[in-house]
Amino acid sequence: MKNSQDESENDDQGQPLDMKPLRSLAPMFPTPLGYDVTTQSTDPMLVFVTPFRPRASPEISAASFGQPLPKPPIPLKATPISAAFPIPRHEYESSDEDYKPFSNHKKTTSTSRKITKGTQQAGYSDTANIKRRSTKRSLNIELASCPSSSSDPNESVEEIMMMFDSLRRRILQLDEKEDAGRRADLKAGTLMMQNGLRINNLKTIGPVPGVEIGDIFFFRIEMCIHHFGGYENDDNDMDILVYTGQGGNSRHKEKHDQKLERGNLALMNSMKRKNLIRVVRSAQDPFLNSGKIYIYDGLYRVEDSWMDKAKNGFSMFKYKLRREPGQPDGISVWKMTEKWKANPATRDKAILLDLSSKVENIPVCLVNDVDDEKGPSYFNYVTGLEYLRPLSKTKPLQSCKCPSVCLPDDPNCSCSQLNGGDLPYTSSGSLVKHIPMLYECSSRCQCSQNCRNRVTQKGVYLNFEVFWTGDCGWGVRSWDPIRAGTFICEYAGKVIDETNLNMDGEEDEYTFCTSWPIDKVLRWNLGAELLEDASANVTTERLKRLPIVISAKSSGNVARFLNHSCSPNLLWQPVQYDHGDNSYPHIMFFAMKHIPPMTELTYDYGTRGAPPGIKGKFPNAPKLKPCLCGSTNCRGSF
Repeated sequence: MKNSQDESENDDQGQPLDMKPLRSLAPMFPTPLGYDVTTQSTDPMLVFVTPFRPRASPEISAASFGQPLPKPPIPLKATPISAAFPIPRHEYESSDEDYKPFSNHKKTTSTSRKITKGTQQAGYSDTANIKRRSTKRSLNIELASCPSSSSDPNESVEEIMMMFDSLRRRILQLDEKEDAGRRADLKAGTLMMQNGLRINNLKTIGPVPGVEIGDIFFFRIEMCIHHFGGYENDDNDMDILVYTGQGGNSRHKEKHDQKLERGNLALMNSMKRKNLIRVVRSAQDPFLNSGKIYIYDGLYRVEDSWMDKAKNGFSMFKYKLRREPGQPDGISVWKMTEKWKANPATRDKAILLDLSSKVENIPVCLVNDVDDEKGPSYFNYVTGLEYLRPLSKTKPLQSCKCPSVCLPDDPNCSCSQLNGGDLPYTSSGSLVKHIPMLYECSSRCQCSQNCRNRVTQKGVYLNFEVFWTGDCGWGVRSWDPIRAGTFICEYAGKVIDETNLNMDGEEDEYTFCTSWPIDKVLRWNLGAELLEDASANVTTERLKRLPIVISAKSSGNVARFLNHSCSPNLLWQPVQYDHGDNSYPHIMFFAMKHIPPMTELTYDYGTRGAPPGIKGKFPNAPKLKPCLCGSTNCRGSF
């Protein structure tokens, strides 16, 4: 790469800024002891905008710009920052240990609230941390197929991000059993980069292939995996933001005037050449008091620059960035949903503020912002299963004798043994892997209601709205950002006899029948399986079809409105906690990927019908219906 002097001598305003693959975040991450990462500092043109405490910025080199612009007559409000990603000291950003989407604590959703970082963790010390981080892991890389082999960049990004989070959750699960260190995100990212499991390696200015405006990330290393990185600042304007330059304000070094170098120089050069800049804003994680969520907000241009004085008296650079018009909404969606969560009555086009009539923990809003459709036909809102006849093989579940809560490293926990020797959830309540049957603690268990193995039985803790889609009828989306592995809801209704079900009638519109797991569901475990022996892989032989059929026509919950998609973002998981007949479990939905607010929640209904011409051979099978999901992988019918 050319140095600044050479570029200054050969500067060509007609050419875009020379850029290399976006890997700049990698060198800024603390590497777990026992792992080695070799990376290069390159030139991403991306700005992180956050309402939170300033952080250090990755190193950026660019061409000289010349003299700084004069300060404009009307100063724009901005908050000074230093640079963006310092190596954390005694803190665990976006740590699973503190992520509690199912607890009853008051949620904090404001994107303007500062994060209070804890500097002391219970039971934590440098000595213990060094000991814990000494654990090494390796990948069975021969089990992996290349996630970027798809011709659709969205699918490639989705697959590699699902692999990363699956790997992260499994590492966290194993580390807990072995009393190893935290930051499973860094360990997972390091392993993936060591094995070349990353995408978008080409030079690029502007949009990143496969990353859509509004996409969310819970860890900076996620953006590093597909070369998506940058630096951050403080501003809340939707389309115009003022960025404070980097340098000169470090907490650990002597303060000084900011210099026209690195990120400051890159922004100056981008303004001169009118390059597009990717902006990522960050918001408070509503389920994690000390965590952030990163939101890709689209493309901006540097419109102006000037020098200003900080409160400490030293000079700093200021940059005015304007969002390119005509882009989909990004951070503005978050602003709307935060307002609705604070006061659901502010939701425009709301038909009913609580469809559940206070049955759910959180109200379910009914909305139509498309046409004059007034609402779904009447049904009784329930949150569980109703059995029309006693189960023939009902038997109580085995119960654990854990004195307080089930612990991941307790070999005597019978509930852990039922789940293959592991607790199926992380300490945050995220599902680690999709398994044939998941056993939660029951009412017979001695552990408390605070046990981590009681997730789905506590009900829903997300802000849902049922909305009118038009062609696909009513659908479901959430006002909350959803992390991969998060419990969504149960499919509630009446458990009925499949032989008496008329699947050609209206009943079929609100009926759940189990089907063979789709490839995407099977691949959801891939990251976790890279740490396992090949014999431990979950296959279709182990995930057998269950006889349970649930009708939500007359009684049901929000799940009855979940639409089909051939590229779903939810999976269903059989769960037992109140009886022992594995043929009739509860059907629980979990997020397969990170889901931004106001994204429709869907699952794959499977191929339950019979094609035209052979229906006589299957008298109880419904006809296949045309699929309107619009996915690039659409099968055309379901």
